Amino acid sequence: MKTIKPRPLPAVGVMIFKKRKILIGKRGNGSSHGVGVWSFPGGHLEYGETLKECVLREIAEECGVKIKNLRFQCVANIRKYGKHYVLIGFVAGWKSGEPKNLEPDKTANWQWFPLNKLPRPLFEASRLMILSYNKDKKYFDF
Repeated sequence: MKTIKPRPLPAVGVMIFKKRKILIGKRGNGSSHGVGVWSFPGGHLEYGETLKECVLREIAEECGVKIKNLRFQCVANIRKYGKHYVLIGFVAGWKSGEPKNLEPDKTANWQWFPLNKLPRPLFEASRLMILSYNKDKKYFDF
């Protein structure tokens, strides 16, 4: 019998900008990992979904805001919290809506923070997205 080896899971994350601030929330006890750290909206890619569909679904499920100008930012291989993910990171501009805590068991305290004054500790995927963005930020103006 063939043994099935575990494989990394694909996931998305999105930095949503509004007036030079970004949306970030604290991961709660219902999160599969990274409890107590601050994270951008995002989650697992579902079978048959496009990356854009996944980003839009995760935002709708988690915080309910609308975005514009979705752009690819980075890919990262993340092995942390006892998990292995391939992150596809995006940036977007805020279009409308106030963030709501739509999954209170998974994330709390959705708030807008200046990029240089983010709460700590940061979720590893969010930390890597920020590092990538800081290298290329001259290309993005939301």
